[in-house]
Amino acid sequence: MLSIKILGPGCENCKKVEALARKVVTLLSLEAQIEKVTEYADMRKYKILATPGLVINEKVVCAGRIPNEAEVTTWITTALDVDASNMSVLEV
Repeated sequence: MLSIKILGPGCENCKKVEALARKVVTLLSLEAQIEKVTEYADMRKYKILATPGLVINEKVVCAGRIPNEAEVTTWITTALDVDASNMSVLEV
C-alpha cells in the first residue's frame, strides 16, 4: 500500500497539498495511507527546510511549495513503479 505523508503545522497550504494528494489517489483508484505529520520533532526526521512537505513511501518529493496535480500524479505513479520493480526482484 502506498504511504503518503503531509508535513506541516496544518496551515492552509498543508491542507491544499493534502487535498491534492487525496484527489490524485482517488483519480487513480489507489489504496493509500495518508497521514498528517504536524509535530516538529517528527517533521525534522525528513530534513525539510520549509513546509508544506510531501512524502511518498518515505521519500521527500516536495517541500516549501504547493505542487500541481501533474507533479503529484507523476510522483505517485513513479512510487508505484518502484514498488512493482522491487516486488518482482523479491519474487525471483
